[in-house]
Amino acid sequence: MSTSSAPADFDAIRRELAENPGGVLESTAAQNGLSLQAVVELLPQEMWARVPGDLFVEVMEDLTTWGKVTVIAHTKDIILEVEGEIPAGKLGHGFYNLHGDSPVGGHLRADNCKAIHFLRRPFMGKESVSIQFFNAEGGSMFKVFVGRDENRALKPEQVERFEQLKARLAARAEAA
Repeated sequence: MSTSSAPADFDAIRRELAENPGGVLESTAAQNGLSLQAVVELLPQEMWARVPGDLFVEVMEDLTTWGKVTVIAHTKDIILEVEGEIPAGKLGHGFYNLHGDSPVGGHLRADNCKAIHFLRRPFMGKESVSIQFFNAEGGSMFKVFVGRDENRALKPEQVERFEQLKARLAARAEAA
C-alpha cells in the first residue's frame, strides 16, 4: 500500500495539508501508506467533524430530504459518480437497502460504517462539502457531496442542511 517503507511523518503531512488542503486525499493516503480517514483527520480541524458510524441510518434518512446530490465511490481502480436523490432505505439481510426512483441505489453494509466525517474544504478551486463514510480500516465506503446548481455553485439549502446535521450529530457525539 505504501510507496515508502519509512513511517508516515504526520507533522509534515499536516503542514502540507494546511498549505494545500485541496489536493486528492486518496493520493496523499496512498503515497504515505495511510488510510483515507487518517488523511482526512490530518486536515485542519476546522475542515472536518467526525461522528460515530452507528449514526449511519440517521444520516442516510436525513439525506433523503436534500434533493439531488452527488454520490462518489473512489477506489484505486475507479471513481464512480452518480447524481440523484438519495432514496429511502431499509435495513434487511445485512444491508441498508436503497430503493426508489433514483439513479442512486444499491445495498450498503451499514454495520461496516465505523466513522462518518462532515468535510468542508477547497477542491479544484471550488469549495467542496461532503459527508464521507468510513469502514473499520479507515477506508472510504462512499461519499455524498452537496449538489451544485447550473452555475456550479453549491446549493445553499443543502449547505444549510449539512451544517445543521453536522452540528446536531457532533453535539450528540460529544455529549455521549
